[in-house]
Amino acid sequence: MPPPKKRASRKLLSRQAWITLDGGFAVRQCLVQDISDSGAKITLDEDASQLPGVIRLAFARDARTGRSCQVVWRRGKSAGIKFI
Repeated sequence: MPPPKKRASRKLLSRQAWITLDGGFAVRQCLVQDISDSGAKITLDEDASQLPGVIRLAFARDARTGRSCQVVWRRGKSAGIKFI
């Protein structure tokens, strides 16, 4: 039996960031609650169920920066993302 996977350690952050959708055209502000090497927990001003499956997360409003992410869970105004 293989050993259980260990989650990457998370660092509390509470930092403002931007989500880019639709190829860089729609920018939404969010708060990155915590972050690890593999992903992050974000909080939006609106219901996270409206997020598409793939987004781009950046700490600057510039659409050319940031990392592509897959949304892996949504609960209320919060979402968990995995860096891809």
